[in-house]
Amino acid sequence: MLRTFFFYLFFYPWTLIATFLALFISPFGPRKMHSFVRFWGRSCLFFAGLKVQIQGVENIPYASSAIYVSNHQSNFDIPIIYAGLPIQFRWMAKQELFRIPLFGLAMKRCGFIPIDRSNQRKTMHSIIAAAQRIKEGASVVIFPEGTRTPNGQLQEFKKGALLIAAKAQVPVVPIVIHGSYQIQPKDRWRIDGGLLKMEFLQPITTEGLKSHDIDMLTTKVHDQIASKLQGATPDV
Repeated sequence: MLRTFFFYLFFYPWTLIATFLALFISPFGPRKMHSFVRFWGRSCLFFAGLKVQIQGVENIPYASSAIYVSNHQSNFDIPIIYAGLPIQFRWMAKQELFRIPLFGLAMKRCGFIPIDRSNQRKTMHSIIAAAQRIKEGASVVIFPEGTRTPNGQLQEFKKGALLIAAKAQVPVVPIVIHGSYQIQPKDRWRIDGGLLKMEFLQPITTEGLKSHDIDMLTTKVHDQIASKLQGATPDV
């Protein structure tokens, strides 16, 4: 309980301060913003008394942009990825989040890519725009489950994330996060201790893939992540 109290005592005021600071830093460019937000992610883990093991960094395609596809177990997944993914990247986020005062402006200046899901036409327009940003060199991170798992099991993937990869013709790098569900499941405030692990799997090429290949690609990425999660726990 002390861990939880300590975390929230510092997390909310620090996150508010960090948002203001990010806006102040934004004129210096997205790279400076990203470095600062990485520091925010690491500090969140520090406040919670958590450490992350990183495996498979040799699978990161440093020389090119890529789409990083991760499972989504808890609120700590975002700080985990900021702390552990050692490259410049952007998030894809729901359009609605950009309307939140201050926070939405910070997201925009960080270079987050909005996805409008209000109807099929706008969703497709967002996907095409996102693919163009990625072609121009922006790596992105996506949670294809769409939301945190309610029971610790890997949920079905939405196809839009992998459709973007096929349109951008960039590699897909699966990310497997272990342990964050046990630390804080969805809809629970208490934070338990434990060791976290983030694992980068080998990139999957999308070169030559068309729209009709998306089901195959989605299944392949889902199955690779699922196979790593089955019965796996972080080493203590």
